[in-house]
Amino acid sequence: MEKKKINKNLLTIIFLDLLIFWGSIYVSYLLRFDFSIPKPFLISLIKVLPYILVAKLVIFYFFDLYRGMWRYTSIVDLMNILKATTLSSMFIMSGLLMMTRFKGFPRSAYLIDWFLTILLVAGLRMTVRFCFQFSEQRVGFGFIADAVSNLIRKEKRKAKNLIIIGAGSCGEIILREMINNSVLNYRVLGFLDDNPAKHGKKIHGIRVLGAVEQIDQFVRAYSADEILIAIPSASAKQMRRIVRLCKKTEITYKTLPNYGELINGSITVHSIREVAYQDLIGREVVKLDEISIKKGIAGRVILVTGAAGSIGSELCRQLCRYDPEKIVLFDRAESPLYNLELELSKTFPTVVLHPILGDILNTGQLDRAFSDHEPKLVFHAAAYKHVPVLELQPWNAVGNNILGTMNVVNSAKANGVERFVFVSTDKAVRPTNVMGATKRVSEMLVQCQKAEKNNTTLFMTVRFGNVVGSVGSVVPLFRKQIANGGPVTVTHPEVTRFFMTIPEASQLILEASTMGNGGEIFILDMGTSIKIDDMAKDLIRLSGFEPDVDISIEYTGLRPGEKLHEELIDKDEGLLPTTHEKILVLESRSCDLNWLTEKIDRLADLAVKQDVSGIKTTLKQIVSEYTISSEKLKHDSTSDSLKILTFPGAKIGK
Repeated sequence: MEKKKINKNLLTIIFLDLLIFWGSIYVSYLLRFDFSIPKPFLISLIKVLPYILVAKLVIFYFFDLYRGMWRYTSIVDLMNILKATTLSSMFIMSGLLMMTRFKGFPRSAYLIDWFLTILLVAGLRMTVRFCFQFSEQRVGFGFIADAVSNLIRKEKRKAKNLIIIGAGSCGEIILREMINNSVLNYRVLGFLDDNPAKHGKKIHGIRVLGAVEQIDQFVRAYSADEILIAIPSASAKQMRRIVRLCKKTEITYKTLPNYGELINGSITVHSIREVAYQDLIGREVVKLDEISIKKGIAGRVILVTGAAGSIGSELCRQLCRYDPEKIVLFDRAESPLYNLELELSKTFPTVVLHPILGDILNTGQLDRAFSDHEPKLVFHAAAYKHVPVLELQPWNAVGNNILGTMNVVNSAKANGVERFVFVSTDKAVRPTNVMGATKRVSEMLVQCQKAEKNNTTLFMTVRFGNVVGSVGSVVPLFRKQIANGGPVTVTHPEVTRFFMTIPEASQLILEASTMGNGGEIFILDMGTSIKIDDMAKDLIRLSGFEPDVDISIEYTGLRPGEKLHEELIDKDEGLLPTTHEKILVLESRSCDLNWLTEKIDRLADLAVKQDVSGIKTTLKQIVSEYTISSEKLKHDSTSDSLKILTFPGAKIGK
């Protein structure tokens, strides 16, 4: 049935074009002879008319003018019409010149025919497109168009009246998709933009109504049902202001992800989502050295441990953009690993994926994965990270975070890996908990590899703070507490943390991986630290409630091993800039790998015995700046806890 419909449409299109070709050449003769064509010229025209029609039809076909959909006629189609008409006119005139020397054929008539053919063929297609848009009420055309469109809409399901904030390229892309896609159930009422030069202008027939501050006024005047924030490059300050204004309207408001979240780099209607907390902490676009990253990734086999985790999975998504030969997904979480493979296979069908359900504590599984796939680049993101849990069970932290890292390091060296990137945390700086101390030991282990003889692998570490939305982070916890009606629990009213989004962290890890020469610790500039108390209040407001009115906030006190403020560098560490403004590097330290290995062996024995005191004491011997949690809780009550190191220009709290 569908095939018959397509054939019928094609025949209709061909018939209409033939009618235009015939009408164009006939009108050209009429214009040339002042609407009185001499009989000899008319007879000669009738003789060559079939050849003219066939020639134009064939040439138009080869320019794909019968494969497109007229409702989506674009500049490309108009250019093809121009090319096809020009070529067909040149072909016809060349034929007449060779066959008749233009005897009995007026030359000027064929020039007029060229112009009329372009005008009529393009006009027909644009008329069809306009009719489709008009009937679907996608563009405005005065009160008559609105009245007719409203009558048509009564026959259809009611569309949502939409106001778009941001009259830039992103807003234009979204509007164009809504115009072209009849399935999308939106009627765009207008744009809002803070640039006065755009006010009153139109984009695809839709007016820029005014400034964002006037949104409440326009929502009421136009009976808007929904607002779309289409400014992917908006700063945190801009987003907070826009969200505050949108909230006053009491209607639904949504946004588009920032450019870092868009894996394939393209903005579509399907990208629209609810405003999330990551939109309020900063949406600065991370500028990457795409050439260097692709050079290090394209055509290579890459292994990612902890591939199904928050950071690991995003790393895999970002890696797929740079044409690797294969990505080995190594993780012991079965369902998340399965889901990740399905997602990546669908989004990046050309990338070869090999999921391995394995444990970094199992050296047999690791060695098999390395020997079978021979990866040249390894991202080690597998780790235990829940501070309170690991404080109670430090033997698990030692096993997974230290011994697991050692296993991956050894497998990488034995199998000729070119680059090894270890994903660390700010909790490794002057650690006050077992989790941070074990990550610091792992950093030291990775750093020490540079001094080892016969080692050809470049080992490097990337250290950063909290990631918004990662598994176990505070944001999902707060959302769950808000959904349950509260209270929202905050450990301390002054506690602060550094935050960045998962895509930003992953992109900067890739960037850092291209810079290292071995032994470096790269620090990701986390910007300004954020008060967790302010974060809780923002999330409550984002959910449509008022803090301490609808949802209460309770302060529970710092848990064992927690700091009041996190740090990114130690006071004794030298910090140097890199070629990327958001990545800095610590100067390499000398280390004794043999001594460190002996201590790690000691930790392994204590972990088997589950000796909590012995584990913490040994960690203290390795990491001299480690403060055991019971001692640190007292220290946090002093003003010394406020003396931390941050990046230039960063602020603590408000």
